[in-house]
Amino acid sequence: MLLSIIHGLFNKKQNMNELAQLAKAGNEEVVHDLLIAHTSFMKKTASFVCKKSIDEHDEEFSIAMSAFHDAIVTFEPSKGASFLTFAHLIIKRRLVDYIRKENARNEKLLYEDESSHTILDHQSIYTYTETQQKEARKQELVVYKETLAQFNLSFEELTKSSPKHIDARKTAFYIAQIIAESDELYTYLIETKKLPIKQIESLVEVSRKTIERHRKYIIAVVLLLNSDLTYLKDYVKGEII
Repeated sequence: MLLSIIHGLFNKKQNMNELAQLAKAGNEEVVHDLLIAHTSFMKKTASFVCKKSIDEHDEEFSIAMSAFHDAIVTFEPSKGASFLTFAHLIIKRRLVDYIRKENARNEKLLYEDESSHTILDHQSIYTYTETQQKEARKQELVVYKETLAQFNLSFEELTKSSPKHIDARKTAFYIAQIIAESDELYTYLIETKKLPIKQIESLVEVSRKTIERHRKYIIAVVLLLNSDLTYLKDYVKGEII
């Protein structure tokens, strides 16, 4: 089994998803082989998130491996996207949590972080009247339209180019989430007005053709996720991992 995996049996999304399902069902051999075969993937993802070289002896690698295993257990092919795209996001979230806890422990930032969140929470408690909410939504649409225009995008184009199938939309959304949560990739997008396709290809199991096909949708989602458009973000909360 391990040799089959290493030699690329799972390079096609369907095969990778099938292996993940076998592992999820309790096939310990497949679980073990997937972990071994994806050691490089886990180190690469951990290094990308931590912005430093990570090897098997680092705590960050142990966290990445644990997150990869959890990704196997929680992965649902029916919800779309590829397993490795999903695994990348799970590893990133776990490492970000770890880094935050380490910063809090070493630099006593936990209290400040919690305080800032408390302030934001109190602000969010304030509710607008129905009329004010409608006006706020209209204003957000205007801002979003202007932001899209900077990338030569429009609502009409997005309507035509948005992925029609659920799995394609999920994959595109997950890619957008990865870009939005990476300072390096997001800065590249903002400065060049182009997707960092080469970097994305090295991080997730998605072809260049697929990324380019959904380029407009991915860019639009990235811009929304990293905006202050609170009401518009509510429409995509269910998509976020």
